[in-house]
Amino acid sequence: MQTSAMAYGGMVAAPHHLASQAGLRALNDGGNAIEAMVAAAAMIAVAYPHMNSLGGDNFWLIHQPGGTVRAIDACGAAAGLAGQDFYAQHGHSHIPHRGPLAALTVAGAVSGWDLALRLSRSLGGTLPLDRLLEDAIHHAEHGVAVTRNLARVLLEKNDELAGLDGFGSVFMPDGVPLSASGCLQQPRVAETLRTLARNGLDDFYRGALARAIADDLVRVGSPLRRDDLARHHAREVSPLALDLGGHRVFNMPPPTQGIASLLLLGINDRLNIRTVDTAEFMHGLIEATKQSFLIRDSLVTDPRYMTADPQALLGNASLDRMAAACDPERAAPWPHQPAAGDTVWLGASDSSGLTVSFIQSIYWEFGSGVILDSTGIQWQNRGSSFSLEPTHHNALAPGRKPFHTIQPPLAHLADGRIMAYGTMGGDGQPQTQAIVFNRHVGHGQDLQKSISAPRWLLGRTWGDATASLRIEA
Repeated sequence: MQTSAMAYGGMVAAPHHLASQAGLRALNDGGNAIEAMVAAAAMIAVAYPHMNSLGGDNFWLIHQPGGTVRAIDACGAAAGLAGQDFYAQHGHSHIPHRGPLAALTVAGAVSGWDLALRLSRSLGGTLPLDRLLEDAIHHAEHGVAVTRNLARVLLEKNDELAGLDGFGSVFMPDGVPLSASGCLQQPRVAETLRTLARNGLDDFYRGALARAIADDLVRVGSPLRRDDLARHHAREVSPLALDLGGHRVFNMPPPTQGIASLLLLGINDRLNIRTVDTAEFMHGLIEATKQSFLIRDSLVTDPRYMTADPQALLGNASLDRMAAACDPERAAPWPHQPAAGDTVWLGASDSSGLTVSFIQSIYWEFGSGVILDSTGIQWQNRGSSFSLEPTHHNALAPGRKPFHTIQPPLAHLADGRIMAYGTMGGDGQPQTQAIVFNRHVGHGQDLQKSISAPRWLLGRTWGDATASLRIEA
């Protein structure tokens, strides 16, 4: 069988074939790229539960035909009760990474779907919500095959997760972790999705579903309350942008590390190393990474608490100064510990050229590990990235957004194409994004054999053996 890397009807990329298929089914039914992304995002939350859930956050970059790039921040803030004293009273000098005290930030993912669909409707989107959630509901109800990756992570994390609220009943129904090719069924998640399809996505935050979620969070011992859910809204924000050799590259502003990804590209470009797969190239990329991470690790937090303008940091003088600090002969010391985290990247493009770069996460594998009884929702542990040191730039405070490693990139290439690309989570994201961009664009090495329609190009998901790409021809 022959396949083509060219597509005129649109395309979807996701790290699980069921998510790719859900997005393509939406395109086939007349949906646009945003609607396809909501279908794929709901499906990935079902099929990839070690890295995704309705209980996570997401971020969007959306290229509209005509050139406008819009960004959605669907990151949840810390609970109103989750101050420094709260954890001291519970005997903690740092925020736990697992359990109910790690479930301290609102899950923003569903609000991101909601805001994106409102934007979709303004662009002519017509698919109803129940149609977009159809695949996810079906597979949550009837089950998905456990991947080798999910089975491996279940074994690795069994000791720290087995005793947490609700975890064993889902992932160890017979008392042992699910094995590869076993069937994972999530009937409570299916019912939650049906409720959202019936009542609307806002029900997650301000309706009957919100009451059920909040009651379960209180019961397990999380600091989150119904008022925290009710206060949450996804927001449209201005993306960061960097001009680079005739191309324009976009990423998310804080609280994400999108600034680090763009800084890395800007610094590396100034090093003027034009050969890849050499020691010189890798040294330059690593030293550029260090400079960008020094900025990230000292400044990036909830934008309301930022002490510097992130777009100004991408100015020529700032980039020149950081590039000058990269010694071509010597590695700079690097005492910093890498940040944990994992996620998925998804992309979609339709026949009009509407293109989405999207990322959704619960932070560590399985997030907090807490699964809510009435809804089956697995809650993220993104709030564990806060510090309990009052003077830390990312210090915990009620209502504050946590630092996020996840950030979806998108580029307007000099020849008119649109490139959506991305990778898995943690510290590796800026580095992998830079390598993809440099190889494909900066050095003309086409990693994807030009997976492109006439005016847009879609990168693939990286970093997992189950990654897949489905193209609508």
